[in-house]
Amino acid sequence: MQITGLALKNAFISGANHIQNHQKDVDALNVFPVPDGDTGTNMSMTIGAAVRELQILSDADVASVSSKAAQALLRGARGNSGVILSLIFRGISKGLKGLETADGLQLAAALEMGSESAYKAVMKPTEGTILTVIRKAAAAAKEAKEPDCGKVLQITYDAAAAALAETPEMLPVLKEAGVVDAGGQGLLYILEGIKSYILDGVMIENAAQAPRGSADASLEAAANAPAVRYRYACSLRIVKTQDATSTAEKLQTYLASVGGELSIEEDAQSIRLRVQTDVPDKVLRTALQCGTLHDIQIENLADAKPDGGEKPAAPSADSEADAPENAAAPRARVEPEKEYGFVAVAAGDGITKLFYELGADVVVSGGQTMNPSTDDILNAIEATPARHVFVLPNNKNIIMAAEQTVNLADRGVSVLATKAIPQGVTAMLTFAPELSPEENHLQMMKAAEGVHTAQVTFAARDSEMRGERIKKGQILGMEDGKITLVDNNMVDVAFRVTRRLVKKNNGTLVTVFYGEETDEAAANELGDRLQARFPGAEINVIDGGQPVYYFIISVE
Repeated sequence: MQITGLALKNAFISGANHIQNHQKDVDALNVFPVPDGDTGTNMSMTIGAAVRELQILSDADVASVSSKAAQALLRGARGNSGVILSLIFRGISKGLKGLETADGLQLAAALEMGSESAYKAVMKPTEGTILTVIRKAAAAAKEAKEPDCGKVLQITYDAAAAALAETPEMLPVLKEAGVVDAGGQGLLYILEGIKSYILDGVMIENAAQAPRGSADASLEAAANAPAVRYRYACSLRIVKTQDATSTAEKLQTYLASVGGELSIEEDAQSIRLRVQTDVPDKVLRTALQCGTLHDIQIENLADAKPDGGEKPAAPSADSEADAPENAAAPRARVEPEKEYGFVAVAAGDGITKLFYELGADVVVSGGQTMNPSTDDILNAIEATPARHVFVLPNNKNIIMAAEQTVNLADRGVSVLATKAIPQGVTAMLTFAPELSPEENHLQMMKAAEGVHTAQVTFAARDSEMRGERIKKGQILGMEDGKITLVDNNMVDVAFRVTRRLVKKNNGTLVTVFYGEETDEAAANELGDRLQARFPGAEINVIDGGQPVYYFIISVE
C-alpha cells in the first residue's frame, strides 16, 4: 500500500481535526498551575494553519502536500509545542521531497527525519516529552522495514502510544501529577487521526465547525444550542477593512480552537459569527484583526433559565476603544530605511507604551496565555523599516517561534532570548547604535541576564508541586520563573518574593509593573513597603496594564 497526495492531504486534515476536538483534553494535562498558552491550544492552532492551506490544494503529489503543510505549520507555529510540531513535519516534508507517492519504507525514513529535525532545534532536549514520543515512534517504523504504508502507520502509532505511557517514568513532575506529557498526547491524537483515514478511510471531522447556511439561520441555531462546555456565547458582526491583518478562514480556525457551537458567515463586506467560549476577550481581540466590530453581544450561559427561557444579554458596545492599541494595526511590508529596528512582544497598555518610548518599531500583542505565531512576528519584522531587526520575545514560550523567523525574513534578524518583560526593557536600554549586530546581541543579552524578575499571578488549576497542594485561585509568587511562594494576598506575596530577590542579588533598582487586575493603591502599598525595607534602593511603580500577572517586578 502506498500513500497518494490526496490521501496524505485528507489524512493530515483528519489528524488536525482530531487534536482540535481534543484540545481541552490536552490542555488539561498541563501540570503547572501558572496560566499559560496551553499545549493543546498551541498545537491545535499551529496545525489549523496548515489545514486552511491544504483545503484549497488539489491534484497534488505527496511531496507537494507535505511541503505545503510544513510551510504553513512553520509560519503558524505558536508556543514551544507548536514549533516542535512544525519542525517534525518539516523533517517529514524533506523526507518525502520529490515523491509522487510514498511507500512504507519512504514514510519510515521521513518520520526519522522529522524526529531528527525536532531534536536538532532544541538546545537541551528533554526526554519524557513529545521529542521522546516521535523518536521512539520513528525508530519503530524504521526497524519494521515494512513496505506497506498502512502497516507502518499502525506500528508508528502503537510505538508512540507506548512511548507516551512511559513519559511519567522519565519526568518526575509528570509522575507526581499522575499525567502523561501533553505534547506527546497531542502528537498521538494527530497520528490517530491520520491513521483513521489511511487505514479505515474515515476522516475525523472538526466537531466545532457547523455546516454553512444562511447567516440568520446559523446564528439562530447557535443561539438555541444547549451550553454544555463553555461559559459565554459571543456574537458580533465584523465590517472588513482594507488594512485587516487576518481573514475569515484564519478567524474560523482560531475560533474552533477556543470554543464550540461555532457559526460563521461571510459576504463581500462583513463577517457574522457566534461562538461559545470561555475567553470572549480573546475572541474580540482576534476578530479585530479582520476589521471593525459591531453588534457585539456576550451572554453568560450560566444565566440561562432552567426552563430554557431567554438568557439576558450583556450590554452591547463597540469594543474598539477597549482593544489593545496595536491590535488592528496594519502589518504591511516596508523597505528598510535605517540600520537597526526593534520588535518586542508585550501585553498591557503601559508596557506597550514603554517599549515604544524605548525605540521599538512594532510591539506584537502577546505574552503569557497569548503566544503569537511565527507569522505574527515575521509580519512585524517586515513592517519594521530597518536592515537589521532585533526581536525581544520576553517570554520563554515565544522564543522558539521567534527564532524561526531568522531564515524566513527578508532582512537581518537577531532574536534575543529574553524570558520576561524586564529583561526586554533592559536589553533595549543597553543597545548601542555604533556597534555591529553581533556585538549588540552579546551586550544586550549580557545586560538582560543580569536582571532578575519577580512575578505574581494566580493558580489557574488545582495542582501539587513538591508535595504542596495548590488550590485554583491562590496567589503564586515566582522568582526568575520558578514558583517559590503560594499564599492568598497578592501584595504580601509580591513583597516577599521581591525582598528575597533584592537580598540575594544585592539589588539597588526595583521597578514594579502592576497589571490590569491590580489597583493603584495596592501597587503603591507594595512600593512603600519595599522602600521602607530597602531605603537605599530606587523603587519605581508603573502602571503596566498587563493581563495575567498582578505584578511584574524587575530587580537590578
